[in-house]
Amino acid sequence: MEVVVAGDEGSARLDRVLAAHLASLSRSRLKALILAGAVRLKGAAVDDPAYHVVAGDTIIIDVPEAAPAEPKGEDIALDIVFEDDDIVVLNKPKGLVVHPAAGHETGTLVNALIAHCGTSLSGIGGVRRPGIVHRLDKDTTGLMVVAKNDLAHASLTAQFADHGRTGAMRRGYMAFAWGLPNRQRGTVEAPIDRHPHAREKMAVRQGGREAVTNWEILESFAGRDGKPVAALLACELETGRTHQIRVHLAHIGHPLMGDSVYGPHFKTKAKHLGPQAQAALEALGRQALHAYLLVLEHPRTGELLHWEAPLPEDLLLLEGALKAAL
Repeated sequence: MEVVVAGDEGSARLDRVLAAHLASLSRSRLKALILAGAVRLKGAAVDDPAYHVVAGDTIIIDVPEAAPAEPKGEDIALDIVFEDDDIVVLNKPKGLVVHPAAGHETGTLVNALIAHCGTSLSGIGGVRRPGIVHRLDKDTTGLMVVAKNDLAHASLTAQFADHGRTGAMRRGYMAFAWGLPNRQRGTVEAPIDRHPHAREKMAVRQGGREAVTNWEILESFAGRDGKPVAALLACELETGRTHQIRVHLAHIGHPLMGDSVYGPHFKTKAKHLGPQAQAALEALGRQALHAYLLVLEHPRTGELLHWEAPLPEDLLLLEGALKAAL
């Protein structure tokens, strides 16, 4: 695109002049193009949106072609624990985003699945989420199931909506949490909705969607002073809300270790850990949560299927360091 600066636009800001001439491009899009060096004046890139233009200047804007909306297959390794003509069950690693979204257009689980399954994935979820019936957070590891056709997608969606109330569905997580609950097991029943001020977070809120998490203490860990500082909990979901375990455990005062979103004020508790545990937690760099258990009915045969995934290496190292205590 080409823009010639008019006589009455001399000394105006570059971004404002471009916005006045190029109604087809948003201000944010123009700013991004400027910062990316895609705007040229006299053959040189101008990367300052506040640059003052001169009347008569000819500005060239290189606008790249729009990226395709449909995700493409990418050769990303998958740890597949079960696969047939209807479903894929995999053990998701940390750092892998489930489906394309703003800031993560490529390198996602969906890109890997498209490469692995070709065109066989269910299309019910739309082009951005083929086969996806549930999600794990980017840095939560563990078991996920994916639908390879629409029959499987419909069955799995119904099972996840029911969450074991009338069927066999079970989803279990291992969670390393700060502190030690005052009883062996319990249930958190607290509705979850978007945080009123931080839209990237969820929160327990009156009027939110029903959310139920059952938990049980598997192991407790003492700090340097011999007092309980953390616990390993087994959590099972009766509902499937975004960030549910993270929100619920923080709500009862036991946020996940390493959770920078829902437990940042607990970072000071790390001083109560031994040096080995402090190092393991620092190296973890994520919330200490792993989806270890998945039980469901096969969407075609009705057979009861059961999978368990052991703790990944980083959580095994954290567990061993917490046991060492001092």
